[in-house]
Amino acid sequence: MMAKVIGLSTMSDTVAPMLSVFPSRALVDENFKVVVENLPPGSPVTLHSLHQCEDKHYWEAYGHYISNHRGTVSVTDDLSFGGTYTGKEAMGLLWSMRPVPGSREGLRLRKRNVCSPLLVNISVYRGHVVEGFREQAPLASSLTERWYMAPGGPCFYLQVHYLKNYFLVFFSFCPFPGLLDVWGGGGGLVEYRSALLGSHGYASLALEYFAPGELKSSDLEFNYFETAFNIVKDHPQVMPDKVGIFGLSLGASLTLLLAAESSIIKVSDILFVLCVCAIKIGPLTHIGLFYKPTLKSFFLVISFKVGRINCPVMVVNSHDDQNMATVESSEDMAQMMRAAGNLHLLTRLYYPDAGHLIEPPYTPHFRATKFVKDTKEKVILLWGGQTKPHSDAQEDSWKKILAFLEQNL
Repeated sequence: MMAKVIGLSTMSDTVAPMLSVFPSRALVDENFKVVVENLPPGSPVTLHSLHQCEDKHYWEAYGHYISNHRGTVSVTDDLSFGGTYTGKEAMGLLWSMRPVPGSREGLRLRKRNVCSPLLVNISVYRGHVVEGFREQAPLASSLTERWYMAPGGPCFYLQVHYLKNYFLVFFSFCPFPGLLDVWGGGGGLVEYRSALLGSHGYASLALEYFAPGELKSSDLEFNYFETAFNIVKDHPQVMPDKVGIFGLSLGASLTLLLAAESSIIKVSDILFVLCVCAIKIGPLTHIGLFYKPTLKSFFLVISFKVGRINCPVMVVNSHDDQNMATVESSEDMAQMMRAAGNLHLLTRLYYPDAGHLIEPPYTPHFRATKFVKDTKEKVILLWGGQTKPHSDAQEDSWKKILAFLEQNL
C-alpha cells in the first residue's frame, strides 16, 4: 500500500507537491520509502515526522533536504543536510525521534496496545525549518501505520494461578517455535517485542514478573519462571523441542539463572538470546526487591555453572552501557564456557557507542529516562549510548537475532 497526498499549491503555479510513503502500513522493523515530487528544482525543504504516543506526548524528527534537478526528494537516496539526523538515512524520520520542545524530562516511547498501530504523520515543509512545525501549514502530508503485531493476528490474555502474562499466537495448521520474552527491572507487562516476534512466526509469551511485594519466597519465584516456560512449551501450537528465552537486562540474568539452577527446564533443549548480558544482581531473594548493584555476588552464584549451558547463546553488548558492566560480564561468561569446552555455542555482538536499551529497530534512542526504584523513588536513570550508533546497533542486532532464531529454532 502506498499513500499519496496532494499538498497545497504554494511552490508551483501548476502542480502541487506530492508526498508518498511506501509501504504506508508495515511492521515496525520494515523499511519504508519517503519521496516528495513536483518541487521546483533546487528547493530547500524539510521532511518532518510527528507521533502522539498513548501518554499524549508528541515526538518528532526532521531532516533538511534540497530537491534534485527533477524536483524530487527521496529520503532513502538523498542526503539530509541538518535536523535530528544527517546524511543518507532511510529511516531517520523514525529512529531520531525525540520529544517536542517543552516536553517533560526523561520520557520514553513505548507501545502499550499492540493491537493498534503507531501512527506517524510525515509532512514536507518549505525551507529548512527547525521549530514550530505545528504552527505552519505543510506542503503535503501522509499518515503511516507502524505495527508490532501484524494486522489480522489474534492475541489473548492468560491468567494461570498467580502468573499474569500476555501470549501471542497466529492461526495456522502448523505449530510454531516458542519464546519466553523476559524484560528488565522496570517491571510491568511489556508486550511489543513479543508482538513483533509473533509477527515473525514465533509464539511468544511476554512475562510480567516484577512487582514489589507480589511474590514472597525464592521457591515461588523460581517456580514462576518455570511455570511460564512450561506454558509456552506445552501449548498445542508450540513445538515443545523448539522453545527459547529472550532476555533483556535483568531478564538476561534470569535466563542464565534458569540455565544454571532449574531442574525443570532442560538446558539442552532451549535457546537463550541475551540482549544485555549479566546485570549486576545478587541471588534471587524477594523478586520485587532484588535489584542489587553487586556484580561479583551474581557471578559467585552462576560462575561455576555457566559451563553447563549446552545450547546456542547470543549475547548483545553495548560498550557505552552506563547502567551495567555488560562487556566485562560477557568476557567472564566466555572464559567460563571456554573452560567447560562449550565456547563454540556462544555468539557475541559488540556495539561501540551503543547504550543499555537495545530495542527493536527504529525505536528512538533514550540516553536517560525516568525510572521507578524499588523504594518507589522516581529518578532519571542513565542508560548511555549516542543516537546514531545506538540506532545502527538496534537495526544490525535485530537482523542477527532473527537470523540466529531462524537457524536454531
